[in-house]
Amino acid sequence: MASHLLIGTRPSALALAQTNLVRARIEALVPGIAIEIVETRTSGDQFANASLAQVGGKGLFIKELEQALADRRIDIAIHSMKDLPARLPPGFRIAAVPEREDTRDALVTAGGIATLESLPQDARLGTSSSRRKFQALRKNHRLKVMPLRGNVDTRLRNVASGALDAIIVAMAGLKRLGRTDVKPAVLDARDFIPAGGQGALAIEALAGRHIGGSEEIDRAMAQLNNASVAYETAAERAFLATLGASCVTPVGVKGTIEGSSLALDAMLFSPDGAREMLESLGEPLDSDLAPSAAEAAGARLAEAMLARGAGTMLSDA
Repeated sequence: MASHLLIGTRPSALALAQTNLVRARIEALVPGIAIEIVETRTSGDQFANASLAQVGGKGLFIKELEQALADRRIDIAIHSMKDLPARLPPGFRIAAVPEREDTRDALVTAGGIATLESLPQDARLGTSSSRRKFQALRKNHRLKVMPLRGNVDTRLRNVASGALDAIIVAMAGLKRLGRTDVKPAVLDARDFIPAGGQGALAIEALAGRHIGGSEEIDRAMAQLNNASVAYETAAERAFLATLGASCVTPVGVKGTIEGSSLALDAMLFSPDGAREMLESLGEPLDSDLAPSAAEAAGARLAEAMLARGAGTMLSDA
């Protein structure tokens, strides 16, 4: 019987909240298991005030955790799916993808303004995402978009203090942190197609071995895995990989299982935001929800955009 599991996570409040959600699920599936949370400060945390482009990309949020996995100092690592590079390095695998939280973006303002269009000229909008920046400017070109890093609480304090008039954050983060005091305006997913993997978690482990040396924990991971979410996010990640998107590419992609089909929607901007491209794809759903079928669908969506000139847009970076 499995007796001990070491879970690695970043030390932020959101990362710990997400990890504790997974911990509770594992404890329910494996009665009597002893779980230890191992907090690991990543390079992304150390450079919290710098842009991801300046310090090396979103892989900085997982590098130290993957090293801890390789060194056997932890058995699994919990990540926000959107922090993972589109392709994992050799030797690692996604062991499970739990149920997904709200994938939408949200507008938070000090005065409770409900729409981007209602913000006045030169209103200061904070976001660290070029995707969100250009999606917001599509709705209101009069905004003054300001760079913003830091955890969710830090970002919210920028609005409360008056340093910013508004920010855009993920609904998933607000919900997982239990921030019911914040009254966000949820943004229309048709205009704000989210980042690939937004709202989803990834449980990462070493490839080719039992987690914690235990078949029982492997079985728990299989039960924890949500096949539909794994399918959707596999398609999203394959799209990003085929497109050649980086951490700074202004691109959103969302896979949605609708009945017997997988719907994929993507929105891409040129690096200066002057050009945009929208593409959608509907694919029959693989009956076994095999990740390879989802990946093939994501690749086809990217290839359709590349055929329309997405590569030229990306090469302008």
